[in-house]
Amino acid sequence: MRKARDLIGLSVLCIATGKRVGTVRDLLFDQEWTVLGILLDAKHWFSSCRYIHADDILACGPDALTIEDAGCIRDSAEAEELGLTAFHGGKHRLKELPVVTVNGHQLGVIEDVYLLEKLGTKIVGFELSEGFVSDLKEGRKWLPLPVSLTIGEDAVIVPLTSRLEVDEIFVSKEE
Repeated sequence: MRKARDLIGLSVLCIATGKRVGTVRDLLFDQEWTVLGILLDAKHWFSSCRYIHADDILACGPDALTIEDAGCIRDSAEAEELGLTAFHGGKHRLKELPVVTVNGHQLGVIEDVYLLEKLGTKIVGFELSEGFVSDLKEGRKWLPLPVSLTIGEDAVIVPLTSRLEVDEIFVSKEE
């Protein structure tokens, strides 16, 4: 498994030319919590961001993502038309969204998401934080992706049973 923050900042390399075409700025998800693409940084100050669909990504290694050629890079407006949600930025983002059970108990806020190695697959789970002091004292929490949940503008609503599924994760002091 990988975390979203492990992918953000990786270089994107074109196999056909061996040229670096950008850096991963963000991950894009659909309403089913599937990673459907990545957002690249803008080429210039006044240019818009670019987007690569998950199907066009050949490999996602520890140091870089690879694509076949620069022809698969699309304008970010295309991602907006698909209604994709960004992890880190944008109007509707997942990071720092509160996770609340149907009976109103807040489990924490989303700090990261766990993914399978291959992009284009569903999120496996969430890394939740209950605040800076709690993170230092107790560590962050892990919540496997519930079977049913509601993604709202202001919160993610999960079933009541999710409260029992939250586990502590060990976070080293070096991180």
